[in-house]
Amino acid sequence: MSARRVRGVEVRGVDVGPETRCAHYAGERDVIALRFGCCERYYPCFACHEAVADHDAEPWPRARSDEPAVLCGVCGATLTVDAYLDAGFVCPACDAAFNPGCAAHHDRYFERP
Repeated sequence: MSARRVRGVEVRGVDVGPETRCAHYAGERDVIALRFGCCERYYPCFACHEAVADHDAEPWPRARSDEPAVLCGVCGATLTVDAYLDAGFVCPACDAAFNPGCAAHHDRYFERP
């Protein structure tokens, strides 16, 4: 396991880099970390949570969608789920590009109605 502080927020995972890239997702646009509902900790991806946490993953609860659950690894902005989903794969604070492929995994990260 590695943990890294990214703009003051601890991000846990496997080989976490300074912009939240990890051993599983290390592309140029892989610059977010996600907060899990089970432990309220940030991880770069589901596989990192699976590799280092001692419990099963649970997505961020819909009832808490007004709380920060996504961290931009470039600028450190924290976004609510709705703000992240509405941002069009670009950080609204710094314009860093986010990986659009993450949309295929939203159900692992965010509880949706």
